[in-house]
Amino acid sequence: MTKWTTKDISDLSGRSMIVTGTGGIGFETALALANAGAEVIVAGRNPASGAEAIKRLRTIVPSAQVAFEQLDLADLRSIAAFGERLSATRESLDVLINNAGVMAPPTKRLTSDGFELQFGTNFLGHFALTGHLLPLLRKGTRPRVVSLGSIAANSGTIDFENLNAERAYKPMVNYSQSKLACIMFAFELQRRSDAAGWGIDSIAAHPGVSRSDLIPNSAGRWEVSRLIRTCLPFLFQPVAQGALPSLYAATSPDAQPGGYYGPDRLAETRGHPAPAKIVARAKEKDVAARLWSEAERLAGLSFNEFA
Repeated sequence: MTKWTTKDISDLSGRSMIVTGTGGIGFETALALANAGAEVIVAGRNPASGAEAIKRLRTIVPSAQVAFEQLDLADLRSIAAFGERLSATRESLDVLINNAGVMAPPTKRLTSDGFELQFGTNFLGHFALTGHLLPLLRKGTRPRVVSLGSIAANSGTIDFENLNAERAYKPMVNYSQSKLACIMFAFELQRRSDAAGWGIDSIAAHPGVSRSDLIPNSAGRWEVSRLIRTCLPFLFQPVAQGALPSLYAATSPDAQPGGYYGPDRLAETRGHPAPAKIVARAKEKDVAARLWSEAERLAGLSFNEFA
């Protein structure tokens, strides 16, 4: 694969896209998409942050077709309301990028619905969001769903007895589980789209290790990473570089349905988009199917009702 950059993104005029997250990789993703002519909805929890992101985007790209929509991925009612608003005002949607996330709060925290914050936000919130937007995506042109994983997922396991840290909470263990769940969701969504004829391409991506705002803006602080970020910043690639795998997955005609992309250098911590390592656990179809069923139960929805 050549060293793919944003210069390789073709004209996106007429394409509609949603990116979750107003800062960091989410912002850089929205910026590249808007610069290529796409209509971009930036979805996030904080209206002030959303307004600032839209202001910055329009300053950098005066012609940008961008708007902010409030969405709290840690609140299933907010997700349902978001889906209802868009369904009432839009005919279709071409691309959904499930980007936003929270990383390693030092103590266990819960979503509005009582789920462990990382599992509930990173995975379950995006799972529910995708379900609510399924009708719009099915009417889109060459629709894609991009779900963000992490190299931390390589050490993750899906523990059905501890999905919500019912038995124990360990910040990075639970984070790794949530990100493995995101990757498995991406693969299972592709299988179900193929089986049911939804016509949606589902692709996973991860940013490597980037100077994003995921850690400092998370519910807590992962002290070791903060120290490394402060004292050894050269270990982290620029956030715009970290957005490339997501952008490749969302826009490249060469991105494969059911694929997984990340940086190509230094154990996938930095570089240009390339096929990423898929650990054996992420390929377990029976676990993925069970996780899907459990997510539908917890979120109180069925993808079939939206299909």
